[in-house]
Parts: sequence; C-alpha cells; structure tokens
Amino acid sequence: MNEVEIIDEVGCHFEELEELPTYIEFVLEHENLKHVLFNVIFVSNERIHEINRLYRNVDRPTDVITFALEDHKEIETPEVRVLGDIYISVDKVVEQAKLYGHSRKRELFFLVTHGIYHLLGYDHMTEEEEKVMFQKQKEVLEEYGVKREI
Repeated sequence: MNEVEIIDEVGCHFEELEELPTYIEFVLEHENLKHVLFNVIFVSNERIHEINRLYRNVDRPTDVITFALEDHKEIETPEVRVLGDIYISVDKVVEQAKLYGHSRKRELFFLVTHGIYHLLGYDHMTEEEEKVMFQKQKEVLEEYGVKREI
C-alpha cells in the first residue's frame, strides 16, 4: 500500500487538492509502484526561496523542489520505498498557470508529477534525460485526462 501525506503549510484552498490523492495513486499505479512513501508539501514563494537558497545555493523562488531519499544509498528500507519530499510553491502554481495559459489543476498536477519523477530518479540535466522525463510526465497526465491547454 502506498502512503502519501499532503502537507499544507500555507492554508492552500485549491479545490483541486480534493482530487490530488486520486491522481497521485494513478501516477503510482502507472509506474507499477505498490509500496512507496513520500510527502507533498505546499509552501509559499518565500519558503521555497529559502529552501532553494539553503540547499541548492540558488537565490530565487522556484516551483518545485524534491529531496529524494533514494539518492542516498545508505538508506535501506526493504519493505517500503521511502522516496522523500516534494515541495511545491502554491504561488508558482497560480503564477505559472496564468503564464502558460492553462488551468491551475493542470499546473498543480504537472508539478506533482514532475516531483514524483524526480523522487523516482529521473532528471533533466541533459537533453536526453529531459526528453525521457518530460515524455513520461506528458503520457501520465494525458492518460489521466489533464491536457495542456494552449
């Protein structure tokens, strides 16, 4: 059984949060994951800016930051994969939905998906990695019925 805790540090009132657990379970089933544990944490721009500065040495807010525990091979959990944490700026969800001309739901679900794939070890540091990761994201979002509205 998968366990995902959604932590709202800012009092986010997005109605899309009600559907988020169903969507996350869809993504996990899509990847055939049955025993994973991770957190999705909603924060402000100020908080994600602070996290970005402290842990990535980047002095600006970002939309999503992940802390993947499986990056640290000394952490062994044989029965359950403890993946880590996904931090998402609710301010960036709203800002980027407007910027890209699509729904807040699409932006929110995209950022959660992006974070999940980072926790699973995918990255976009090279063109080839980006192609693989973004194709997986697009596929799962479209299969769920959340398409990019441009």
